[in-house]
Amino acid sequence: MRRCLRWLALFLIPFLVGQAHSQGRIDCNALQSRILGEAVHYCVMLPPGYDAATAGHSPRRYPVLYFLHGLGDNEQTIFKGGGWDLIQDLRQKGQLSDFLVVTPEGKRSFYINSADGRVRYSDFFIREFIPYIESHYSARRERSARAISGFSMGGYGALRFAFAYPELFSSVSAQSAALITEPPRQTISGPLGAVFGNPIDLRHWNQNSPFVLAKRNRTSIRTSGLSIYFNCGREDEFGFDKGAVELHRQLQAEGIQHEYHLYPGNHDAEYFLAHLGEALLIHSRVFATAK
Repeated sequence: MRRCLRWLALFLIPFLVGQAHSQGRIDCNALQSRILGEAVHYCVMLPPGYDAATAGHSPRRYPVLYFLHGLGDNEQTIFKGGGWDLIQDLRQKGQLSDFLVVTPEGKRSFYINSADGRVRYSDFFIREFIPYIESHYSARRERSARAISGFSMGGYGALRFAFAYPELFSSVSAQSAALITEPPRQTISGPLGAVFGNPIDLRHWNQNSPFVLAKRNRTSIRTSGLSIYFNCGREDEFGFDKGAVELHRQLQAEGIQHEYHLYPGNHDAEYFLAHLGEALLIHSRVFATAK
């Protein structure tokens, strides 16, 4: 009996170690932000073999994809909602290179500084969060190894960051981005009012508009070689498909290369997961090209 158990152990241990190595892991923690005056939760999906590769005197450093969640979601949503399984499947098929996926808590900020200046999320993300991740994890720090993505509110945030700071990111993707072509005319409350002002602060709205930023920074976006990908469902119940079409036309007119798709579907998790793989593969290829 003991001999059988010994042989079983000898068989299972390499298998289990291999499984752990192929799975990677998720590290969730919190950063005490000086700018925001509160703790900001985040998660980092570490690729297979991360711990072993970073344990030596010359640790391997990895590219980073920052993923911004949607309104009402949090830093864990992408992993709990099917993203973990999708990423693992792509990696096991050898289709996805190794990089960190970092998901900061964004609450209802739209990832910008609020009109009243009370919540400076954009300042936090650029000045505190990115430097924190690059100093606390084995991350590469050059532009070619830094990318950003997001869904809905997070898609707006990703495009806004990439168009405002094309010198910081090599690629951007957005799914069902909250692209509103014109600022609301009526007095608003709720999340939009808290971020953009109530009534809307038009100057602040335009300062953060992906449309305005893409036009204002078109030369630097073109010359930087920023890889741009976005998609939206044709039946998006918030009408963000119209914003996606408008952004596509604007980028075309300004000679900015990009990839854009309208697919069947509405504004939900099923649509997001159906096309998340496309965005991940684009970022993976950009990272691989820059090695």
